[in-house]
Amino acid sequence: MTIALISGTSGLVGMQLLHQLLRNASYDYVISVGRRSLALKHEKLLQINGDMSKLTIWDWDTQLNAQSLGGVYQPLVLALQEKKVEVHAFCSLGTTIKQVGTKDKFYSVDHDLVLEFATWSKKLGASKFLYVSAMGANPQSSIFYNQVKGQTENDLKGLGFTFLGLFRPSLLLGTRHEFRFGEKVAMIFMAPLTWIKLGGNIRPIRDHVVAKSLVKLALSENSTPVEIILSGKMQELGA
Repeated sequence: MTIALISGTSGLVGMQLLHQLLRNASYDYVISVGRRSLALKHEKLLQINGDMSKLTIWDWDTQLNAQSLGGVYQPLVLALQEKKVEVHAFCSLGTTIKQVGTKDKFYSVDHDLVLEFATWSKKLGASKFLYVSAMGANPQSSIFYNQVKGQTENDLKGLGFTFLGLFRPSLLLGTRHEFRFGEKVAMIFMAPLTWIKLGGNIRPIRDHVVAKSLVKLALSENSTPVEIILSGKMQELGA
């Protein structure tokens, strides 16, 4: 039995990733972890939700069993409790300072909640953790956004997953719920790179391509414990 854990499904990549996981026969169940339930039903989809900052003390097994008719999910819960299942965790959690209002609140989401989810996933038995970071991730960056992404990557490395995939996509193309003026301007100027397929690591990349690349790498044999995946590689994996 192979299980996928996913958090960040309300985002651009997250929703595409959820669809890819649900349609992939390699995963028996997909467990979505978030603040609230998704308006989506699928035979493979289970959902647990609550205060993400306290995820490591959630009563997750009770939540899963509560979704079961006649105890149908009890074997899944027992397999997770006894570490008799392959678990892959996927994280696309992220926000913007504009959305949350302050740098501290941004840090609490893009760093603290990511680490909370990763710590919980490891505790649940996840061997692989795949994280959607940012192209400029660097803990020494003068740009706060990139600095936080870099710090998050470094802290994830300390959790000891068998495989840690750090995905650094360039400008993401897809349908967002909110308008981002800067991204719209960048799309106009960088669109020619997409058309002529130049600048593999910097040209815009579609959300579903990123999602496909995460799933494909999660299901492959990984030769190194930590791998940084740039946009050019994602374009190849998600083609």
